[in-house]
Amino acid sequence: MRGAIGSAGRRVPAVRPLGRMSVAALLVLAAFVVPGAVPAAAASCATTNVALNRPATASSLESSAFPASNAVDGNTGTRWSSAFSDPQWLQVDLGSVQSVCQVTLNWETAYGKAFQIQTSADGTTWTSIFSTTTGTGGTQALSVSGSGRFIRMFGTVRGTQWGYSLWEFQVFTSSGGGGGGSGAPPASFWGNVGAIPAAHNVLEFSVVNQTNGQYPDSQVFWSFGGKTMSIAQQPFIDMPANSAGRMYFFLGTPNGQYFDFIEFTVGASSINIDTTRVDRFGLKLALLLHGHDGSSQEVGESYATFQEGRAATFQRFQSSVPAEFTQLATDQAPFGIPSPGNDPAFQSGGKFANYFASYAAANGDTGDSTAQVFGCAGTLASKPQLCAGLNRHVAQLTATQQSNPANFYPAAPANYYARFWHQNAINGLQYGFPYDDFAGQSSDISVTNPQYVVVAVGW
Repeated sequence: MRGAIGSAGRRVPAVRPLGRMSVAALLVLAAFVVPGAVPAAAASCATTNVALNRPATASSLESSAFPASNAVDGNTGTRWSSAFSDPQWLQVDLGSVQSVCQVTLNWETAYGKAFQIQTSADGTTWTSIFSTTTGTGGTQALSVSGSGRFIRMFGTVRGTQWGYSLWEFQVFTSSGGGGGGSGAPPASFWGNVGAIPAAHNVLEFSVVNQTNGQYPDSQVFWSFGGKTMSIAQQPFIDMPANSAGRMYFFLGTPNGQYFDFIEFTVGASSINIDTTRVDRFGLKLALLLHGHDGSSQEVGESYATFQEGRAATFQRFQSSVPAEFTQLATDQAPFGIPSPGNDPAFQSGGKFANYFASYAAANGDTGDSTAQVFGCAGTLASKPQLCAGLNRHVAQLTATQQSNPANFYPAAPANYYARFWHQNAINGLQYGFPYDDFAGQSSDISVTNPQYVVVAVGW
C-alpha cells in the first residue's frame, strides 16, 4: 500500500497494515541494542548491497516459481519462499570474505519469528552474528558485526502457518570509520535520548537544535495540531494517533520564511514517517526513529551536510547540477531550493519546458509535460515505475536494472535535483520526487510499537 498523493503532488504516508506489509515500509527490528543508543554500525556502513545478484541457495522452495535468486535480484516484486516447515535457510555467496555491518530482510507475509543471521568462511562452519525470537516481519535493517564469504538467514520458528519468504535479502559492508559511506551522524547528534520522557499517547517526539549556533533554542520552532512552540519552551511532543500529519519547523520567527516540514501517520501502535524534498528544500532535517524493541533507524540530510553552512550547501548544489538546474538555487534564495517541477523554467512556456519530452516519448510517455514527469503527475500518477525510471534516466533498462541504484542518473535528461539530495542523505535515502519510493530509495521509515522520534533541525 502506498501513501496517497496530496494536493501538491506529494506522497502522504499511510499507516501500513499488519500482516501483508508494503514492500516500501521499512520496519527496523534490531536485537541486543541498548535502549536509547544508536547502533554504532550505522555510522560505518556503506550503501552498496553486496548481495545483489550474487549466487544464492536455499534449504527448500515452496515451488520453482520462488527460487533463492529472487531474494537477491534487486526486484521487490519477486521473492524466495520456502517449504512450510522448520528450520529453513537462505544463503548468499559474497564471493570473498567481507566485513558485514548490516543485513536488511524485506519479508513477505510469511516471515521468521525466530531466526539467526550467520556467516561462514567456507559455507560449512557457521557463526551467528544476530539472533532473535521476537521477529514481527516487515522490513528489518539489522545492525550486525561479523565477517565471512557466505551469509545466511537461518529460520527456526515461522511467524505464520506458511514458510519463510523474502522479497529481498540485502547485505552491507563496513566502509571504514568517520561515518563511512552512510552519512549517519554520531550518537551525540541526537541529544540526550535518555532524557526523552515516556509517552502517554503513541510515542514521544523530541526536537533538537543542530543549527551550529546560528539560532538559539528560543528561535527554533515546531508547529503541529494548531500549536506553535519554541524548543526552549517545549522540546517534547506527546504524539497521539493521527492521519497524514505534517509537523512544520521554523527558524528565527514562527511562520517565518525559513521553514520545512516532515510527514507522518501515527497509528494506535505504529508510525510511518519521512523527510521530503518533493516540493522544495527549506531546512536541513534528519530523523531518528526508535522502537520499544531497541531498534533504531535514521534518515534525512547527512551529518556532513548538517555541519556545513547554508551558503555552502546552496553553492554545492549549483556546482553539482547541470546548467538547466542551477537557477533552482537562486529562485527562492536564501530561503529554499524548489524542486524542478515547481520552477517556471521547466513549466509550460519555460526555457526548459521540453527537457524530458524526447526521452519520455521514447520510453512510452507521450502525453505528459516535463513538469508532470518531475512531479509524477498526469498519466504518470498511476505509473510509479515509469515515473521513477524517467526521473532516474533508467526507463530504457530492464525492470531489474531499474531497481539497482548503481544505474541511477547516468546521463541527461534526469532529475539532478533529486540526485543531489540522495547524494547528501543518510544512506542515500530521500524523497526527491513523489515516486522515489520505487525500489526502496525514499526516506520513508516505519516501525510498530514506537518509543520516540528525534527530529534534528539544521541550518
